[in-house]
Amino acid sequence: MKVHYHLDQLPQFANTVLTIGSFDGVHHGHQELLAKINRLAKEVNGESLVITFDPHPRQVLYPEDKSLRLLTTTEEKVALFQQFGIDHVVVVPFTIEFSQQSADEYIEKFLVGRFHPSKIVIGYDHKFGQNRAGDINYLKKHGARFGYEVLEIEPQEVNDIAVSSTKIRNALADGHVKAANKALGHQYRFKGKVVKGQQLGRTLGFPTANIQLENEYKLVPKHGVYAVKIEYDNQWYNGMLSIGKRPSVDGALHRTIEVNIFDFQSDIYGDQITIGFIEYIRDNTRFDSMEELSAQLVVDKKTSTLILNKKENMSLEKSSKVNFRAAIVILNYNGANYLKNFLPKVIETAAAANCSVIVADNASTDASIVVLKANFPSVELIVLKENLGFAQGYNEALKKIDTDYFVLLNSDVEVTEGWLLPCLELLSKNKEIAACQPKIRAYHQRDYFEYAGAAGGCIDFLGYPFCKGRLFSETEKDEGQYDETSEIFWATGAALFIRADLFEASGGFDGAYFAHAEEIDLCWRLRKAGYKIYAVPESIVYHIGGGTLGYQSVRKTYLNFRNTLITSFKNEPGLKLIWWLPLRLVMDGLAGVLFLSQRKWGHIGAIIKAHWHFFFRIPFWWKKRKQYQKIIQSIAIDDNSKGEGLYPKSIVWQFYAKGKKQFSLLQNN
Repeated sequence: MKVHYHLDQLPQFANTVLTIGSFDGVHHGHQELLAKINRLAKEVNGESLVITFDPHPRQVLYPEDKSLRLLTTTEEKVALFQQFGIDHVVVVPFTIEFSQQSADEYIEKFLVGRFHPSKIVIGYDHKFGQNRAGDINYLKKHGARFGYEVLEIEPQEVNDIAVSSTKIRNALADGHVKAANKALGHQYRFKGKVVKGQQLGRTLGFPTANIQLENEYKLVPKHGVYAVKIEYDNQWYNGMLSIGKRPSVDGALHRTIEVNIFDFQSDIYGDQITIGFIEYIRDNTRFDSMEELSAQLVVDKKTSTLILNKKENMSLEKSSKVNFRAAIVILNYNGANYLKNFLPKVIETAAAANCSVIVADNASTDASIVVLKANFPSVELIVLKENLGFAQGYNEALKKIDTDYFVLLNSDVEVTEGWLLPCLELLSKNKEIAACQPKIRAYHQRDYFEYAGAAGGCIDFLGYPFCKGRLFSETEKDEGQYDETSEIFWATGAALFIRADLFEASGGFDGAYFAHAEEIDLCWRLRKAGYKIYAVPESIVYHIGGGTLGYQSVRKTYLNFRNTLITSFKNEPGLKLIWWLPLRLVMDGLAGVLFLSQRKWGHIGAIIKAHWHFFFRIPFWWKKRKQYQKIIQSIAIDDNSKGEGLYPKSIVWQFYAKGKKQFSLLQNN
């Protein structure tokens, strides 16, 4: 990212996608907007550009008003913009002269003359020029003349951003640091210079550094004691911080900010340090003696240490190091209620991991699109004109998205805090891993694995799929038995993390599948090219399952038998097909006998229909097999056709004849 502080030293911009604003806090709402201009810039082969101001316009226009409280200084904003992948940031020196430009001068000389935008993304309430005479309609009016398009940020999104900023300020004023950090998507921090104080802490055994803030308008949280992280000389330390008037010290009339840095001895007077707020510990209290105060400080240090050592309190710091792009893509068909219930959490968790959220609507006939536009205007919407099924629907939608990683997520999945980073970081650290999945638990039976993926997909030597934690319809209780990050054979399509370039290069899903087993086919293809598939149980999601096609439906049975037949036929070695095909026919016949004993007549018909479809189209599937073999050869890095997740025996025999209902029993067999 390039940062520009002088308008007379700007480069020759061309084809920029820009947005303008103060961006105080660079919180979740702002992050969604930043992700949007990044996507738009990629679409037009241009660059994303953020224009912000220093000092804050209120400081210049209303110098007598000292009520302004900033969540982020200019320096902090610039650092956050870099984390979220912006190409250019221009910090405009805001002056009275700048504010007195006419609306025409602002457009022609400032926006167009200096930045040459192809698109301007701006809020409906944006005002500019002398006396705030220019607005979004005036900007649009001049678009054709100057060759730019104005994209309006919807009123609800603008209001949500403003409300979020207010909520964050209020939370900090009340000492609710964890809530503020969650809304920000990063730690609340301030920077200051270490100055000499009364050095009372040294006499108590807790030497403190007195902090003088570098910006008088920076918001200072509620008076009290906090567990904090301290950055000095590019190193982070644990500590505790006190804000207040030191009620136990007579004559202490002024607010002080003092930090005790744990296990730290250096002399840092005159140096700058950064404080990251983690959690509020207690109010300031007056103690009757220095001994009582010293005893309380011992307790405060223990409390702070416990808080700072908790893994969950490190997640925000961890998320700030994300340096890749990912898009969560939800293929939706008639899932309006699921979107209402589950999309808010997806959006909340996505921003902290630098992920965009996109819904591809597969020609829904319910109110899905109305719900999205009314309730989630910040979510990008791709509308498919017909229901192309899971496989081809995703193929078409993903062609329109430029990113490093796709996260394919079913609309009936409830995500959890921190579900994204473990999977994305695994992919970013090992280029031989093509795809992975989180642990999938059942939404309605939350301590059990869910059918669609459980703790990772496996396959037997006849091509019957099963999972760690799920054999056929039998699911296990999750008691941590599969909590190791490990290689698997296939990853579920309900929550599939996959490299975007490999998805495209490998041919994507086979659109002929419509739905079911397309992810097994894709993973098998990638494995044959030498790549690996993993399960990451540190990441957890909850899946309702059967949201658009019930697990017990006849249609599901048909797709199950048809598509797993096709998958094995396309991917097994040629010589194996000679004996595999008749044996698979016998095994599917036994499944029909099982359905007969259960009086499931429709399911028997589904098996017959599946075989009819497969056998009468063998030339078509053989041609597909040849096509995919060429693709595999073109992307191959190694031969990984064997390995983890490939079970060398019959899962049908083990389950029904030998009564092995748990994956762990197969391992010991």
